[in-house]
Amino acid sequence: MTNRSYPRVICLGEILFDCLADQLNRPVEQVESWTAYPGGAPANVACALVKLGTSAAFIGCVGKDEPGDELVELLETVGVDITGIQRHPSAPTRQIYVVRTETGDRQFAGFGKRQPDEFADAYLQAEALPTELFLKAEFLVIGTLELAYPQTRTAVFRALELAEQYDLKVVLDVNWRPMFWSDESEALPLIKQLWQYTDFVKFASEEAEWLFGTTDAGAIAGRFNSVEGVLVSNGDAYVSYCLSNSEGKVTPFKVKVEDTTGAGDAFLAGFIHQLCQRGIGSLSNPDIAREIVTYACAVGGLTTTKSGAIAAQPTAAEVEAFLKQH
Repeated sequence: MTNRSYPRVICLGEILFDCLADQLNRPVEQVESWTAYPGGAPANVACALVKLGTSAAFIGCVGKDEPGDELVELLETVGVDITGIQRHPSAPTRQIYVVRTETGDRQFAGFGKRQPDEFADAYLQAEALPTELFLKAEFLVIGTLELAYPQTRTAVFRALELAEQYDLKVVLDVNWRPMFWSDESEALPLIKQLWQYTDFVKFASEEAEWLFGTTDAGAIAGRFNSVEGVLVSNGDAYVSYCLSNSEGKVTPFKVKVEDTTGAGDAFLAGFIHQLCQRGIGSLSNPDIAREIVTYACAVGGLTTTKSGAIAAQPTAAEVEAFLKQH
C-alpha cells in the first residue's frame, strides 16, 4: 500500500460551488453574473492541507451531475484522497450564492430556487463511511452545517464514534451558517452535543460570542471539560488562542485582500499541518504555540490575496517565503 491510502487527516462535510457575484456592492436581485468557485469548508481544509504537504481525505456526498464530477476531479488533481466520496443519484451538488463588497467581504445570499435540504450533501450515508480511512489517520475535521440534515447528521456522529475507536483527535470548525438550517432552533442543542467529542475547536469571534459570550480563548477552554486547544479568529484583527497551557493573541499579517472566501479554512489547515509537523506535545511550549498560530495566520492571509477558496491556497514554500519577508 502506498502512503497515499492512509491520509493523516480526514475532513468530513460539504463540498460545493460558491457562486461569487461578479458585480460588487449589489443585492442578489441586481447581480448580472456569477463566477463559480469550488468551496465548502471541510473540502477547503483538505485541499489546503495537501498543498502544504500533509496528506488528507475528504468524506462527503455530491450529485451524479457535472458540478459533482468537477469537484471530485478537482480533489483528485490536488491529491486529496476521495475514497469517502458518495454520489447521490438524484439530488444535485450544492451551489451557494455569495454577494461581495468592494473590500472583498462576502455575504451568503441563498441557494437559488432550492431549499437547504434538497442537495446531495444532505444525504451522506453513515453505513457507507470507509472505516479503513480511520485506521491510520490522526485527525478528523468536522463542521456544524451538516448537522442540519438527519442523514448526514447520523454520518457525522458515526464518524465521531470511529474517531473515538481509532484514537483520532477531533477538530471542530463551528462555521455557523443559519441559512443551511430549515429550523434554526434545532442548531444550538446539536452543536453542543459535539463538545464532548472535541479536542480542538475554532470559532469566528461572532460564533464565540454567540455560544460563550466571550471571544477569549482561555475563558472558553475553561468551559469545556477537556479540550486541548481553542482558537478564536476575528477577520484581520487578532487571533486569540489557548493551546495546552499556552495562551495569547496573534495579529494577522497585513495583505492586499481580494477575496476572504476560505481564509478561515486555510488558517485551520495551517494549524493542523503544524500539529502534524511538530506534534501536539509541542503546544505546551509557549513559543512554539505562538509560532504555530502565526504560521496558520500566514496561510489564511495568503489565501485572501486571490479569488476562490481553493485556487488561492499557498504551498508550504510560499508560506515559508512569506514568513521570511515578514
